Amino acid sequence: MASDRLRELFGLDGKVAVVTGAAGVLYSAISKALGELGVKLAILDIREDAAKAVATEVAQVGGEAIGVACDVLERESVEAAREAVLARFGKIDILINGAGGNSPKATATDQLSFFDIPPDAIRWVFELNCLGSLVPSQIFGKHFAERKEGIILNTSSMNAFRPLTRIVAYSAAKAAVSNFTQWLAVHMARNYSPNIRVNAIAPGFFLGEQNRFLLVDEKTGDLTPRGKTIIEHTPMGRFGVPDDLIGTVAWLLSPASRFVTGIVVPIDGGFSAFSGV
Repeated sequence: MASDRLRELFGLDGKVAVVTGAAGVLYSAISKALGELGVKLAILDIREDAAKAVATEVAQVGGEAIGVACDVLERESVEAAREAVLARFGKIDILINGAGGNSPKATATDQLSFFDIPPDAIRWVFELNCLGSLVPSQIFGKHFAERKEGIILNTSSMNAFRPLTRIVAYSAAKAAVSNFTQWLAVHMARNYSPNIRVNAIAPGFFLGEQNRFLLVDEKTGDLTPRGKTIIEHTPMGRFGVPDDLIGTVAWLLSPASRFVTGIVVPIDGGFSAFSGV
C-alpha cells in the first residue's frame, strides 16, 4: 500500500477545479477522471446543456460537479462563471484552460489557398486559443493571487513544437499559448506567490470531432494519407486516447509537481522527438 507521504504527494481529494471547454472529448474524459480522484469540478463550456451533461457524467462516477455556461472570450461571462463556482464551492484551486480549436476557414487546402484565407478566420482561431486561455487566466488568476496559491494548466499542441502543414492559424496560436504559459509562470511566481504554478500539456494526435475524418476515411475506416504520415512519425505507432492524458494532468495538478512551473509537456507517443529518419 502507498505510504501516507505518497498519498499526500499525489492526492487531489477536496480540490476545486474549473475546466473550460470541458464538454469536448478530451476534457470531458479528464474531468470524469478528476472527479473519481475526489476533485470538485466546475464544467465550463459555451454550450450550457453540454456542460451540464458532463457534470452529470462526473456525478455518475462518484464525483461532484456543476455545469456552467461560459464564453471564454467574454470577460463578463468568465467573471460570472467564477462567482457561480465560488458560490457553490467557496474556493477555487485549479484552472484548466481546455477551450480551443481550429476552423476550416483558417486552414490552407486545395480549395482554399493560404493567400486567400480571410483575416477574420485567422483572428477567430487566435482569439479562441490564445485569448481563450489568457482571459480565464486573468479572472481566475486574480483569485489565486489573492489566495497566494493556485494552479493553471494550459493546452498547447504539437503544432507549437513543429508547425504542421495546412493549419497555419492554429499552429501559430498554440505557439502563443506555449509562450504565454512560460510568461505567466514567471509573472505569478515572482509577483504574487511561488505557490502559483502554470504549466501546459501538448497532446499529440488524438481522434476527436474536429480531426477524425482528416485522419480516418469516413467510408472505409482506413487511415487517410495524412493519418498514415502521422502514424509513421509516431514511434509508438498509434493515435492517443483520452486516458493517455490523465496521468500527466494528475501529476501537474498534484503536490508531486510542486517544483514544476513554466513547462509544456508533450503527450504524443514520441512524435515530437522523432526526426523522421
